[in-house]
Amino acid sequence: MAKIIGMEVLDVRFPTSKELDGSDAMNPDPDYSAAYVVLHADGGPDGYGLAFTIGRGNDVQAAAIRALAPHVVGREVPEDAAALGDLSRTLVGDSQFRWLGPEKGVAHMAVGAIVNAAWDLAARRANLPVWRFAARMTPEELVSLVDFRYLSDALTEAEALEILRRAEPGRAERAKQLEAHGYRAYSTSPGWLGYADAKLVRLAEQAVADGFEMIKLKVGGNLEDDVRRMKLARETVGPDVRIAVDANQRWDVSAAVTWMTALAPYDPYWIEEPTSPDDVLGHAAIAKALAPIKIATGEHVQNRVVFKQLLQADAISVLQLDAARVGGFNENLAILLLAAKFGVPVCPHAGGVGLCELVRHLSMFDFVAVSGTDADRSIEWVDHLHEHFTDPAVVERGRYLAPTAPGFSARMHDATLRRFRFPDGPEWTETASE
Repeated sequence: MAKIIGMEVLDVRFPTSKELDGSDAMNPDPDYSAAYVVLHADGGPDGYGLAFTIGRGNDVQAAAIRALAPHVVGREVPEDAAALGDLSRTLVGDSQFRWLGPEKGVAHMAVGAIVNAAWDLAARRANLPVWRFAARMTPEELVSLVDFRYLSDALTEAEALEILRRAEPGRAERAKQLEAHGYRAYSTSPGWLGYADAKLVRLAEQAVADGFEMIKLKVGGNLEDDVRRMKLARETVGPDVRIAVDANQRWDVSAAVTWMTALAPYDPYWIEEPTSPDDVLGHAAIAKALAPIKIATGEHVQNRVVFKQLLQADAISVLQLDAARVGGFNENLAILLLAAKFGVPVCPHAGGVGLCELVRHLSMFDFVAVSGTDADRSIEWVDHLHEHFTDPAVVERGRYLAPTAPGFSARMHDATLRRFRFPDGPEWTETASE
């Protein structure tokens, strides 16, 4: 049996702050970054994963991943649900490392990066993209991957099994549908807070021409500016294109209600992260006050337990899971099952570096094997940094194409790793000398 003989971790950063790509009310100068992990298997192939950050602190994230190496190096290469479930339980169950969380923050994201790399490795060995690799597992195998601890008051193993069995008969047809038509996307590219009005208009026009049915604007910097930008965006795209807005946790509850009431005349589809992602009751109060405007959150929700509470409290009407925030594919499966149980659509957070590549697998797997529907669902799309991946996400006519290459699509080009490695890659040594 092949074994994992090494684990390599790199600090990779891109200077996106130069053009204010990714800028929002809470993060005005992000340098999109990845703590990038490679699982080396004897005889190959290798497995690839990452944790996404926005610059400073990426070295801390990389160090957290390295700290888990003793649990990984020397293990048999995972090839099935049993091995992938065992690896996840081992990493989450390290009592000393878990104390840094538990199951949250840098420590939990480190677990997620390794778990996702293991899924990449297993899918590569099966010669399948992850969404197809997972979708061929039986309902029983999929349920075995989920940690139901802390969830059973909202979702039992029996309920999860019933959800998966209910979706099983149509799997093949839905997979064919994805391969033929892809999965709906929405564009955040026009809406970064640092962009000038003219750039917003130009990119919004381009998004509509490219077939997107929804765009998203960052808000929360200045109310007068946001009203002007929202009015401008609505005039540009017309009444039939949805406009979501994203405050990136900027407001208290009362400020969120006041701010969104001012934007309401321009028909915002959802308000994303209106307040702290940990504030379940705050989200519930905002949802009640702003209905019918939808409440969306999830990119900074730290684990399945908080998602459970948000759903139980009717605090969100759109669930935005993130491929690299929680404990990897296994925990995201639990979150998808919770969303299916509560009937809440999943519209994942993407953008960043590598998140579009990863999360399309989760949405497509959900469509095929969990929820069985794509109604009111779409995946965020930000059109930058994809060229650095060997299996880049591709969107055509407003839809993600289904990946066909084996793995989880997290592998970066070797040339990218050499150039953007921090702090000794040419991109950073040349900048320092300017």
